[in-house]
Amino acid sequence: MTDTRSDPRAPRAPGAPRGPHVPGGGGAARPGRRALLAALAAAPVLGAAGCGVTRRAAATGGGALDRLQLLVPNSPGGGYDTTGRSAVRVMEEVGAAEGVEVTNLSGAGGTVGLARCVSESGNPQFLMSMGLGVVGASYTNDVDVTLEQTTPVAQLIEEAGVVLVPAASPFATLADLVGAWRADAGALAVGGGSSPGGPDFLLPMQLADAVGVDPTDVNYVVYDGGGDLLPALLGGQIAFATSGYGELLDQITTGAVRALAVSSRERVPVLDVPTLREQDVDLTFTNWRGLVAPPDLDETEVGRLVDAVTRMHDSPQWRQVLTDNAWTDAFTTGEAFGAFLDEQAGRVRDVLARLGLV
Repeated sequence: MTDTRSDPRAPRAPGAPRGPHVPGGGGAARPGRRALLAALAAAPVLGAAGCGVTRRAAATGGGALDRLQLLVPNSPGGGYDTTGRSAVRVMEEVGAAEGVEVTNLSGAGGTVGLARCVSESGNPQFLMSMGLGVVGASYTNDVDVTLEQTTPVAQLIEEAGVVLVPAASPFATLADLVGAWRADAGALAVGGGSSPGGPDFLLPMQLADAVGVDPTDVNYVVYDGGGDLLPALLGGQIAFATSGYGELLDQITTGAVRALAVSSRERVPVLDVPTLREQDVDLTFTNWRGLVAPPDLDETEVGRLVDAVTRMHDSPQWRQVLTDNAWTDAFTTGEAFGAFLDEQAGRVRDVLARLGLV
């Protein structure tokens, strides 16, 4: 598996100084599709088999996907990165793929990567790692592409969110944090590794609503994935953070950061941290991640991708990955995954509409 990390000069998701009122969050005119594709043409290609690839069989004689490309639409170290790289590594180990190339293409909450994926129309050797964050970012960023244009391949995992503070934080418990938050919501910046509409954004907004803080007063700061979020938390740039617990599991277990609550219905075995419900907050919340492919693939090409990912999922190696990362198996493929994406898009759109972001 080769690794190429691109950093095109595209706008990153902005970090609003106050609340969810993010520039470009839904009211601006969208660029024409011709202009978007022209901009994409100027971005770095993913490798020798990048844009403009001719359609050909995506499998070798042995049944493996040949020269598969995986696009990760955020920075190294984030949830999409960890999940996607783990998946394609196991695909290679079980012989479901050969010569995989992984590229990070961050920006605008994953929508720069989404635009690249859509531009690869007809390429049967291309996958993009994605999740709830890209669903939200596709609404709140000024882009002319949507997840509806992609080909659903598989939902892979889900995980609970976690509320985190630095080890030296004055907030020893969730009650301490909530008390200060209620007193002056704007004074406590909360960071997340996803754009408005993504999981790290939705969790503090729903948490605020549950504890009596006006979500429109929340001082949410955007970071491009867990790899960028962690230094901000450790450096005191934010008072607390919300993230998927798997992204920062090492830092939690070593004590670099302190977990005040998890958003699952039951405690996460690897953490033994109280749930929100145990602390009298009536809220549960889970994030998820999966894989999509470009538009305009025929039934045979989609079938090859689904078969390869299914071989990966059914392997003992993938079961070990789930255990190591404390992820919950949420495997769903093809049309069922597409229906799930539609349902998630509707829910996210409703929350953003309440906040005036769409």
